[in-house]
Amino acid sequence: MQDIIEDQAEANYRVTAGELRQFIERFERLEMEKKDIADQQKEVMAEAKGRGYDTKVMRKIIALRKRDKNDIAEEEAVLEMYKEALGMS
Repeated sequence: MQDIIEDQAEANYRVTAGELRQFIERFERLEMEKKDIADQQKEVMAEAKGRGYDTKVMRKIIALRKRDKNDIAEEEAVLEMYKEALGMS
């Protein structure tokens, strides 16, 4: 009976180890894909910069496009208020 329990435990370990290996390998593939995408993004920005675009401003635009319009409007209103308070308008 003890041998059966040990055999079952060993079989469970093998299945678990195989499943764990699959998760790790999937994650590693995704990491590689993420790096490839980041490299492609750098290439796009380098091309835009070569054509005379300000990539710093482009990155700000990209970040703004991800945000909610109401959040942007609120932030801009507060920014204007602070600038006026400091005599920067």
